[in-house]
Amino acid sequence: QEKQLSVDLIEKNDVYGDTRHEVNVYVKVFTNSPFLVCMDLARSQEEVIDPKYLWIGPDGRNLEGQMYVNLTETGKLMVMGFKESMSGAYTCTLSHKIIETMTQEEREVVEAYKFMVYAYREADHAYQVFVRYTTKECELPANSRFFEELKKIVNNIISDLTCHIIESSYKCHSFKRPKQGLGHELFVSFQVNPFAPGWVEVCHQVPYDCEDATNTRVQEAKDRIGEFFNKQAYVLKHEFQTVPTIHYVDNSFSATHIDSCRPGFGKNDLTHKNCASCCVVCDPGTYSPNNDVTCQICTRPRVKKYGARSC
Repeated sequence: QEKQLSVDLIEKNDVYGDTRHEVNVYVKVFTNSPFLVCMDLARSQEEVIDPKYLWIGPDGRNLEGQMYVNLTETGKLMVMGFKESMSGAYTCTLSHKIIETMTQEEREVVEAYKFMVYAYREADHAYQVFVRYTTKECELPANSRFFEELKKIVNNIISDLTCHIIESSYKCHSFKRPKQGLGHELFVSFQVNPFAPGWVEVCHQVPYDCEDATNTRVQEAKDRIGEFFNKQAYVLKHEFQTVPTIHYVDNSFSATHIDSCRPGFGKNDLTHKNCASCCVVCDPGTYSPNNDVTCQICTRPRVKKYGARSC
């Protein structure tokens, strides 16, 4: 029931507080946060007399009049152009009056709402690709020449997307097949990576945040490479009288997708269940110096800020 409720409300770009627990909110870097409402859903459906709102940011300062916030007269808060450093606790105190019907007596009621607001980015995607090639024997000098050539070809197919292949390697295995002689195959693996030299410049053509563009490019690169290997299977069947010594094993192409996060961000599906696939800003006391998906714990936690890249 509660889940359903929150989904409907987020559509309207309003996130309601809850006096019983803090509410987690995830804001994509450089975008505006949803409106944080200084009351719970039930209270917002009633009439509230003489409401006063006090919003305090993560740094303990009053948010009224700050350049980067939009505060409405009904006590809603939007944080604009969200950056890592803006992550943290946003608390609002609502005070209002209750007037007794019989005696017309007034009394003041105070409620506190706490929102934990986290910056997040989309994960960067890369793809791990595996293919197999039949060869005559494992000691064949042509094997390594073939491998170098294959790398060049694949890199050419995707270079205009500022993607390239990294961590490429191959192993040769021989095996005995039932009712046949000994066979030999090259097991080739490489990673399709969207950060070829020049990617930063391509990125600057996109406003702000680049993951979406980078992810689209690497997806396209993976599709082209898949297409290239499928064509080889076709060509072998239809265009060669004699099959070349080293040739593609039909249907051996596979690609699995690997996520990485930018430095200062990591994934944690336990603490951030509602944003499990996101790269969420590292909590104070943790850091991420590289593109791993985990925020590491600082041994001597001097780090008090969100999104640390070192201790």
